[in-house]
Amino acid sequence: MGYRIVKAKADDLGTVMAIIDSGREIMRSCGDDRQWPDGTPSEEKLRCDIEGGNSYLVVAGDVPVATFAFIPGPDPTYSVIEGGEWLSRAPYHVIHRLAKLSGYSGILPAVLEWCFSRTDNIRIDTHEDNAIMRHCLEKAGFACCGVIHLADGAPRLAFQKELSGT
Repeated sequence: MGYRIVKAKADDLGTVMAIIDSGREIMRSCGDDRQWPDGTPSEEKLRCDIEGGNSYLVVAGDVPVATFAFIPGPDPTYSVIEGGEWLSRAPYHVIHRLAKLSGYSGILPAVLEWCFSRTDNIRIDTHEDNAIMRHCLEKAGFACCGVIHLADGAPRLAFQKELSGT
């Protein structure tokens, strides 16, 4: 299935939130009960992504089926990494808040292809319980570089892939 990626607009906030809710349900059904507790990411955070021009929708036909934020670094959350090190300190972009509707596959490869057409260095993090995302990132050639901590102190496994290093 072919996907296209479009920038989310202010009137897409409800759609983004519904897709995030679907992503949370998928995580829960796969045993990840700790990432994205109810109410997170917040409506305010999602609105800020949109207003900042960093929120995107993955569209199949005319139906938005996934969402993500694509943000140029540096990301303060990634300034300290424990138990490892980043592949490099070169400029990077971050993918955050990636979620999809149930029943769609091939979302991450489509997102990565689009993102890597705009940068050659991407960082992303996920909860240790998110086995699906960890598997997909490793399959896509991302290296697990260590552990970062969110602003609230919660740990996340941190991944990076550089095209220039491959």
